[in-house]
Amino acid sequence: MVVDGPRFLLIRRGRTVPDAGYWGPVTGTVEPGETEPEAVVREVREEVGLDVRTVRKVWTCVSARGTHDLHWWLAFPVGGKLAPDSREVSSVRWCSLEEYAVTEPAFSTDRYFFESVFPTVSDGAFG
Repeated sequence: MVVDGPRFLLIRRGRTVPDAGYWGPVTGTVEPGETEPEAVVREVREEVGLDVRTVRKVWTCVSARGTHDLHWWLAFPVGGKLAPDSREVSSVRWCSLEEYAVTEPAFSTDRYFFESVFPTVSDGAFG
């Protein structure tokens, strides 16, 4: 998850990907031979055009469909230009916790993360 101060980056999933229209952080898979931090950097660059520096893994959960584990990482933007890949992302925005609380549709696991986990891990992450 890309964070910038108290805000975090949300994407709306594009019409050609599963769960089109849902809002959430940039996601993706780890390719063979790639570490999780390398996958975070690559996926953010591919999906939204930003260069990021990973900070640390902050949470792991099972996906909404129960088919795989999701590994949540904090990352800071360090360059690039916000340019969503229209094949995967229909919209992008920086969001506060208050704004996210009324964002629909969103996955229940994402809601749990932003309501319960993010407030505990974001303190001190922005320095």
